[in-house]
Amino acid sequence: MSLKQHLPNALTCGNLVSGCLSILFVSLGMPVKAAIMIFVAGLFDFLDGFAARLLHAHSPIGADLDSLSDVVSFGVAPGFIMRYLMLYATDKPLITLFGIELLPCLAFLLPVFSAIRLAKFNIDDTQKTSFRGIPAPGMAIFIASLPLALSQAGHLKDGALGYWACLGITLFFSFLMVSRLRFFSFKMKSAKWKGNEVRWIFLIVAVAGFAIFRFVALPFIMMVYILMSVFFARKMEE
Repeated sequence: MSLKQHLPNALTCGNLVSGCLSILFVSLGMPVKAAIMIFVAGLFDFLDGFAARLLHAHSPIGADLDSLSDVVSFGVAPGFIMRYLMLYATDKPLITLFGIELLPCLAFLLPVFSAIRLAKFNIDDTQKTSFRGIPAPGMAIFIASLPLALSQAGHLKDGALGYWACLGITLFFSFLMVSRLRFFSFKMKSAKWKGNEVRWIFLIVAVAGFAIFRFVALPFIMMVYILMSVFFARKMEE
């Protein structure tokens, strides 16, 4: 096997390492850096797929490695970030066992449902042009956007988001990942406007929103993606 055949797998390992660093940073009390590493993992995840298509280097090992890396970067890591936000929420009920606060551990529903989502994706051949259930990276990007937005607003350390809001977000995205709702992908056969109107409108809104509001815009951009998918993803397949 030539060296170029290993490039996609090397990029996938970059995704995995980024996820591990995200977990490390949040464990050290640095949620902003942890969030940034999830975005870095997302970049590696995009590049490994791009490289595999460009180099025609698809392989069963590469597919399995990609899923295993995604569970860490887009399941476990956002679960730890959400646990951090729950842990420092001022309104959380206090229930402990062996010195561990139990209720923030409900954040680990995210890696559980992320793993289920990825396992279903691997055996479902109908998710070529759109996704059934929100992709795990989409969930992870939303979760990672929360500490970035809160930090920019100056409310990261004061529990402004609240425990019950965090739990609601956790349950909402856990449901979305295993739902049968369709979410559009960004795989375009061409860059033309016709046939890609929804994708281009979303990208324009996302870029404009981030340019104006920076990190505060990120959670709202993801909500726009969810709403546009609910209304338009199925029609895009017709």
